[in-house]
Amino acid sequence: MSEAIILGVIQGLTEFLPVSSTAHLVILPWFFRWEGQLNSLTFDIALHAGTLAALLLCFWRDWADMALRKRRLLLLLILASVPAGIAGILLHDLVETGLRSPYIISAALVLGGIYMLISEKLLRHKKLDDISAMDALMIGLSQAVALVPGVSRSGITISTGLMRGVEREAAARFSFLLSTPVVGGAVVLHGRKVITEDLPYDLNMLLAGFAASAITGFVAIKFLMGFFKKHPLDIFVYYRFALAAFIIAGIWLRR
Repeated sequence: MSEAIILGVIQGLTEFLPVSSTAHLVILPWFFRWEGQLNSLTFDIALHAGTLAALLLCFWRDWADMALRKRRLLLLLILASVPAGIAGILLHDLVETGLRSPYIISAALVLGGIYMLISEKLLRHKKLDDISAMDALMIGLSQAVALVPGVSRSGITISTGLMRGVEREAAARFSFLLSTPVVGGAVVLHGRKVITEDLPYDLNMLLAGFAASAITGFVAIKFLMGFFKKHPLDIFVYYRFALAAFIIAGIWLRR
């Protein structure tokens, strides 16, 4: 049970911090040799359902506002969701089986960090309402790249927003709004598989992971929306570099 809570906390934090949730959720069980239900599809769905709940709690007013008044922003989010949706369907098996090597994750952490550092050096002036269709499409394309473990969905989408001249806080809000349909779609898609195939699960473990993920995800979003008003991405970049070094060191120590 304690491992489920730990992974739930990690999912809730790293889904939104630009440090890659997948990297942490792959590396931690691998490093500590956690097996069983913790590595199951059902537990993974529970963790993502928790972060989806956090997103909906934080941004339900934004979604209601888009449904009633800001239809243009809603259309931009739909446009930006298309690339990741297509890539997720076409490349799901490759991502799940072929791209989870600790070496690939380490390289993605470093390269993604460099991209984040570069994006912080550019001038930014666009507000959320100034985001264009091309901006949304480029952010959406970058989100598709985040399927590679170690890239970080929030990290690359916020950075691409910065590259397109969007202010950091606006880029973060667009990134978090954009993650809602992607995470929701993944929960529904994989949830159907769990139901139709009647996969085994431990209900208490699922609830613990869900609750931990939802609570910490909510806290992480609230923290980041305030943090990005004043501070750059640099501290997360340095953490990514340190994590990559830790992973490589762990590989050598386990030999």
